Amino acid sequence: MGWLLAAGLAWGQAGQSEDTLPPPPAGKTWKMVWHDEFDGKQLDETKWETPPDGPRKTGWWMRKAVLLDGQGHLVIQTSREGDKIIGGCVRTKGKFEHAFGYYVARVRLQKEQGHWSAFWLYGPGVQTVGSDGRKGTEIDIYEKFWPNDEVQHTLYWDSSGKDEKSRLKTVTVPGIREGWHTFSLWWKPDEYVFYVDGKETWRINPGGICQVPEYIKLSDETNTWCKDITKARLPDEFLVDYVRVFDLVEK
Repeated sequence: MGWLLAAGLAWGQAGQSEDTLPPPPAGKTWKMVWHDEFDGKQLDETKWETPPDGPRKTGWWMRKAVLLDGQGHLVIQTSREGDKIIGGCVRTKGKFEHAFGYYVARVRLQKEQGHWSAFWLYGPGVQTVGSDGRKGTEIDIYEKFWPNDEVQHTLYWDSSGKDEKSRLKTVTVPGIREGWHTFSLWWKPDEYVFYVDGKETWRINPGGICQVPEYIKLSDETNTWCKDITKARLPDEFLVDYVRVFDLVEK
């Protein structure tokens, strides 16, 4: 993709949407500080790692579910092997961990039911209880659970059993399952602002904003709250064209 971020297409005009950076505050400008365009034929392991193969919710995460298609896209595939549902995950843990800024991914969502893709931020502090999320909040920039026009933004903190707290926003975007769409977060010191295709969809301060660096995750998995995976035509996949992170800097 080109380096210039064009204005996002209107919802329902599926196909080529990119993102529009929000206007910066006076005296500031946006600077890209990290990105992956997924060029080449192999995942860039200086930027990403895959978790060890093993059980995940009601399925499995396995390295072989993750690949580059050679056309500038990350592919995370969901497939069936016997009685196992195989999905995958990539993360920047230990390679890029960052606080605040603007995070955007351009994604083509999965087609089938029973599994969900996500673009999210995470860190060990998510398990810390009593800081109102300041020491760590799971920030799900988007989750796509069901075969409809809905996507979800979710926040989790104090994620230690009965203490877990969360807030969520479900957004209806006509045509979201067709073509390419951008999912974005402006993580400010005092609030989170979420976007789909460059349009603001949720602005929130749940009482505490994460103040510590977190890493990026792109994942696909299955669980009981998804529609019935046995009725899905597998393999299915979701694609990521790019992930980019921007900071505000002085002009």
